[in-house]
Amino acid sequence: MARHATRQPRHRALTASRKRGDAAQTAKDASPHSGGKPPTFKAKQALREKIWARLTQHRLGRFPFPLTDRIPNFRGAEAAAARLTTLPEWAAARRLKCNPDAAQLPVRRAALAAGKHVFMALPRLSAAKCFLHLDPARLRGRLAKAATIAGAAALGRAVGPEALGHIDLIVAGSVAVDPRGARLGKGGGYSDLEFALAAERGAVDAQTLVVTTVHDAQVVGGGIPMTAHDVPVDVVATPTRVIRTRRTLPRPAGIHWEELSAAQLAAMPPLAALGRASPRR
Repeated sequence: MARHATRQPRHRALTASRKRGDAAQTAKDASPHSGGKPPTFKAKQALREKIWARLTQHRLGRFPFPLTDRIPNFRGAEAAAARLTTLPEWAAARRLKCNPDAAQLPVRRAALAAGKHVFMALPRLSAAKCFLHLDPARLRGRLAKAATIAGAAALGRAVGPEALGHIDLIVAGSVAVDPRGARLGKGGGYSDLEFALAAERGAVDAQTLVVTTVHDAQVVGGGIPMTAHDVPVDVVATPTRVIRTRRTLPRPAGIHWEELSAAQLAAMPPLAALGRASPRR
């Protein structure tokens, strides 16, 4: 009974962020970076709306619907994941951080099937133990279930940032990307904060590859606005091709403390703890 009671909040936290409108509210009110330059924020949101509309109009999306206000699931997600698994960096990777969205479910399944450790962040970094660790050695025949949101909540072990070790590969969900590696998420800014937190902890470094899987219709010609805290991607895998960006855009070296209010830090215990301990703040 005690174990069941401790798992339930994690399940609610993971599934709650997938409800309709939650991401939109995050982007408008709770984004750690919503205080940035309004023109940049508006340009990003306009591109999100364009991509969501494009996928919807051409019936390129898959459940969950609507595609708006989320990392969209797309037709061909399995093929994109399969292309990702052909990379030598994928074969060499032992520890991954992966977003929990449906579009990257095939990637998580492939990682666990290959014996890789997978870490999934709890939404909004809302707990001190803000990652779920999926260890294939402990799952024993439950790999497919563990790759899902509900399965990860039930079978994963909640750990803090100090348990990440060295992350070899980061899988990010995207609404849009361009060939330079510029990436557009759903607007909350938490994926970038997860990267920055891991960087501050030394869990990611210059050797850590950042990848994403998207539909070809989500690859735009260029011009995605990027700010200092945005994390670019090194590899884009689609159902038809692999794009290597050659890391032409800079990565954030850590957390931009000046962009976070006291209230935001209080809502994110792992960042609050790091901020109190950091002399750089």
